[in-house]
Amino acid sequence: MRIPRSKRRLGVVLARPPVLLATVVGFLLVGACAAIEASVVATFGEEGAESGIVLAIWAVASLAGGLGFGNIPIGPWALARRMTFVFVGAALAMFAFDFWTISGALVISGLGIAPALAVMFSIVSASVKFSDTAEAYGWVGTGQLVGAALGSAAAGFLIDGYGSVGGFIAAAGIALLGVLVPVVFRRAHPDLRGRDASPLADTEPVALPPS
Repeated sequence: MRIPRSKRRLGVVLARPPVLLATVVGFLLVGACAAIEASVVATFGEEGAESGIVLAIWAVASLAGGLGFGNIPIGPWALARRMTFVFVGAALAMFAFDFWTISGALVISGLGIAPALAVMFSIVSASVKFSDTAEAYGWVGTGQLVGAALGSAAAGFLIDGYGSVGGFIAAAGIALLGVLVPVVFRRAHPDLRGRDASPLADTEPVALPPS
């Protein structure tokens, strides 16, 4: 047996609701993260160590969230719940005013990032044939890259107008959309509780030369 090449046209995999959902929410998640990064740098500047330390705390919180929530079964509300952490942290950062309060807000935000990414990749994996996984993950990754670019741009625009708080406003707004999209399109989110998240079987017989 071998894994066959995909026979579908480019882009057809996006017709699968879980793939499209993961692509859109990944776009919003990474867009919010890019806005937060820009806001942190705008708050503390580029020369001191504070920006790097705050972002490191944020990254450690994401790692802790992934380790702590990674074994929770993935139900139809899983993505919305995890994105809620990202939104709440970004919203609290709008009212933070120093190193510790911003770090505390981003700890809350970070707790949802890795778990949200894990849910996205799991629902994609469980919804496509193995031969389609490369393209499906390619679309998800593309959505995230576009989100990073547009999230940074939106934050920069608001930072120019309102200072560093403007970037956090952009992050909170984008993250809120990241909560609402999986809520509104909950039917596109597969229930993986008690299910294997491996790709759908997609094999075919291999012709062997006569012996």
